[in-house]
This record gives sequence, C-alpha cells and structure tokens, in this order.
Amino acid sequence: MADRQLRVKRPRLRHKTEGEVKIPAYERLRQNRGLGQPLLGALLRGISTREYQEVLPQMAETVGVSRSAISRKVIEASVEQLQELQERRWEDVEILVIYLDGQRFADHHILSAVGVDGQGKKHILGIELGATENAAAVKRLLTRLRDHGLRTDRKYLFVIDGAKALRAAIEEVFGPEQAVQRCRNHKIRNVLGELPKEQHAQARNLLRAAWKVKTAAEGEKRLEQLARLLEREHESAARSLREGMAEMFTLQRLQIPASLHKCLATTNVIESPQSGVERRTHNVTRWRDADMVERWVASAWLLTEKHFRRIDGHADLWALAAILGREDQSKTQTSRGKVA
Repeated sequence: MADRQLRVKRPRLRHKTEGEVKIPAYERLRQNRGLGQPLLGALLRGISTREYQEVLPQMAETVGVSRSAISRKVIEASVEQLQELQERRWEDVEILVIYLDGQRFADHHILSAVGVDGQGKKHILGIELGATENAAAVKRLLTRLRDHGLRTDRKYLFVIDGAKALRAAIEEVFGPEQAVQRCRNHKIRNVLGELPKEQHAQARNLLRAAWKVKTAAEGEKRLEQLARLLEREHESAARSLREGMAEMFTLQRLQIPASLHKCLATTNVIESPQSGVERRTHNVTRWRDADMVERWVASAWLLTEKHFRRIDGHADLWALAAILGREDQSKTQTSRGKVA
C-alpha cells in the first residue's frame, strides 16, 4: 500500500460471469503515487536506495519496500519532472538574457538554457541532449523555446561559451540581429591553454584590463596589441585570442551599465547552478542510457532552481530592457522609480 507493505484483511468480490471484481477503495490505496516525489528529492540530496528507511514515513517496522520498487517510483517521479520542464511556457515572462552552456554526464552531454527576466529572476528554460558543439541539439533546444513562447521578433542578450554551433543556431532560430556576448572566462582559459605557465599571470592581467575599458574600439585595440605580441612565439594563442574578439565587447558596444557586467560578461550565472546539478547527481555511478540522464538532470535542475537568487545589478535591468527595445518594460521601471 503506497509506501508500506501491511498485512490486511480485504473482502474478495466475484461477479457471476466476469470473475473477481476490484474494490475501488483498495485500488486507490495501492495506486497512491505520493511517495515518488519525496523519494526522488531524497535521492537528489544524496540518500541512496539502500538507505530508504531513513526517508520513508515512521513505523519503520512495517516498511517492506524493496529497492526495485523505490527505483520504479523514482523513475515515475523523474518522468513527471522532465515533462514539467519540457512543458513550461514563456509568453508571460519577460526574458531579457539567455545563457547557454553544456555539461557532461559520463558519455552523455546535456545542453541547458537559463533565462533572466526583467526583475533579475533566473529561470531554467530547458535542456536538450547534446553538446554545445552539436548544431542539431542547439537548434532543437532553441526551437522548443521559440515554440513555447520566446518571441523571435524581440531582441535578447545571449551569453555563450563561444561554440560556433551556438552562434549559428541563435542566428537561424532567433535571427541575425540578436546580441551575443562571448564568455570572457572561457576566453581566458582558451588563451592560457596555449601559453606556457610562466606567462599565464601577465596574459590574464592584460585580458582583464582590456575588458574594463569603456569603449569596444579601445578594448579590441588592446587585445589586438596583445595578439601581435603573442604571435611571435605562440601563434595558436594569438589565433585563439582573435577568434570572436568583437563579441567579447558586446556589453561595451551596447553601452550596458557597468553594474551588470559581472553577471553578463561570463556564463557564471549558468555554470554555478550546473555545479548544483552535478552535486545532486554525483551518487549515480552508472548512467544506463540517455533517457536516464535527461530525467535526472531535469529533476536536479528543478530542485536547484528553488534556490535561485536575483542577479547582481538587477536594479539596472530596466536599462538593458530599453537597449533591447522593450519600451513598455523600461517605462514601467522608470515610473516605479519616480513613485518611490
């Protein structure tokens, strides 16, 4: 009976011609699915199936639920969580910023999208099987977001790691006029990966100094000077630095307030909760198939989302809304400020 096995006496009813008749009240007790979600939440918090007695209701002496039964209920619950995430609609949420990044689970990759609305609140928009380099996977994810209410006649700020497939899919699904900011942390890692260790500190400082300038033209000029310096002995580092250089300075080019640069210049806003997803799934020692990965990751994302906070600098998002052409929202924010 749901979360326990109890010895009970139940009447057996038989029809003259149709055989045994099910008793509605008893069947409802057997079909109680209230256990699945609490068990799934417990497993995501680190409890293994071997320790199920710690998370089941009291009266442990009556518990007789097998690990296989728990697994079945967890699968049912995680299927519901995945369906909940996939069916989310976004018509009534004013999304301004969209972060895209990938994560690996054994031999499987999951691409995730996190959005930030006009009040600075973060939302998990969706997930898709595939890496950021997988053009088809990226297009499937963005197409689903479009079909679920993200309007393509509006401008967004996309923050990505620099994968060419991401950039191409954004342009194909949402149009070529979308603003794209390349993650500066990824650029640092890529450039330093092509340099000897003794040059890391100097190169890192020069990159960060270039990103602090007020204009995109001045920033690109400084990075080009660094690229010329590097290409004398480390051509691959210079090539990595020049790749996508213009999109390193999208924030300056759009004249987005400096208070928002911390959260909009890198993919940290999505990478930080990804670490929460990884923590909540680390007890899985064997990913049986892609369906299992997708179910667990969706459940972990929804649990992690409960702890989301607004981004730093959210009070100035009205300015970003105006820059992106969201006139109504920017006027609303301005009027609220005057009233205050």
